[in-house]
Amino acid sequence: MLVVQKYGGTSVGDLERIESVAKRVSKAKEAGNDIVVVVSAMSGETNKLVGYAEHFSQTPSAREMDILLSSGERVTSALLAIALTEMGHPAMAMTGRQAGIYTDEVHTKARINSIDNRAMKEALDKGKIVILAGFQGITESGSVTTLGRGGSDLSAVAVAGALDADLCEIYTDVDGIYTTDPRIEPKAKKIEKISYDEMLEFASLGAKVLQNRSVELAKKLNVNLVTRSSFNDNEGTLITKEENIMEQPIVSGIAVDKNQARITLRGVSDKPGIAAEIFKTLAQNNINVDMIIQNVGEDSSTNLGFTVPENELERAKEIMLQLNASENLEFDRDIAKVSIVGVGMKSHSGVASRAFETLAAENINIEMISTSEIKISMVVAEKYSELAVRALHSAYEMDQ
Repeated sequence: MLVVQKYGGTSVGDLERIESVAKRVSKAKEAGNDIVVVVSAMSGETNKLVGYAEHFSQTPSAREMDILLSSGERVTSALLAIALTEMGHPAMAMTGRQAGIYTDEVHTKARINSIDNRAMKEALDKGKIVILAGFQGITESGSVTTLGRGGSDLSAVAVAGALDADLCEIYTDVDGIYTTDPRIEPKAKKIEKISYDEMLEFASLGAKVLQNRSVELAKKLNVNLVTRSSFNDNEGTLITKEENIMEQPIVSGIAVDKNQARITLRGVSDKPGIAAEIFKTLAQNNINVDMIIQNVGEDSSTNLGFTVPENELERAKEIMLQLNASENLEFDRDIAKVSIVGVGMKSHSGVASRAFETLAAENINIEMISTSEIKISMVVAEKYSELAVRALHSAYEMDQ
């Protein structure tokens, strides 16, 4: 079996942890598997390198930053290869260039265009463990690039796809995906299997175990992903095709996002083009608008409400004021978005009504609602958000 394993910064945070990773990789190799390991920089290393650059310039060249930041992963990969070889398992560290990972020309946030897997295959055929410096690649013209936030996960998924690996394991400091945040609901259960689409929803709703880009690529390349902890031997969560999950629950999990703010415009003239102008201007300024609700009154005016990430509220305010909307503007930071996610919702009726009834029974007012085929999101007052999560978790019997 060919397995790609990825270890994040906390998993390789110091020499002792790198040695622990080496022992885990050694165990997988001794079980008869071919192994490719993708590593991040040791925790804190990337920030340290950024600090070095900022000592000389607040606006360093993106090209030079890629050369600088890619060195962190190279250090980890070389150390792990040395440790494994000393344990009796010949290992070869590879940079993105040596592994044949070709990207576009966008420095600091490049996208992978193709992978020439020949060097990795040759090393595997010789019985070696390949240790790949994650987060990096090379352009066709020979420039080093980095893949941006979550780039090592992306490297692992892309390599798993290019090598037609049987499994891609993402090792982090948590041991899988839970039905909700265990800090909010101690009865939360670890999910054994979840579909790509559900995981994409969770990632977009603030779940930080995996990022959208890596899940999207796994879905595109049909890579079976497992997320698990590098600090214990617990089974993780498998992220796979929907048809690979035999018994799909109606609702897989509850997500909450407290990084939300609402903007409301009251008494706006109800004529074509008003909303288009507002949302076009926000989009041009890279403001991410999420939920939108519009109520038309009898006096040819309309109330328009929408949510943005809380950390983008001040910029959104400035834009709205530039649009001369100051007289009718209201802002609310004290909201949260609570969402239920599950592909089983596609084939079951009454899911939304149960959510609404559950919150009503707790006297929690729903201020906005949006739905998709596998998600229902509700905006509530932030002070009630954790109560809403616990009530919904119980209502859908996810604590059973």
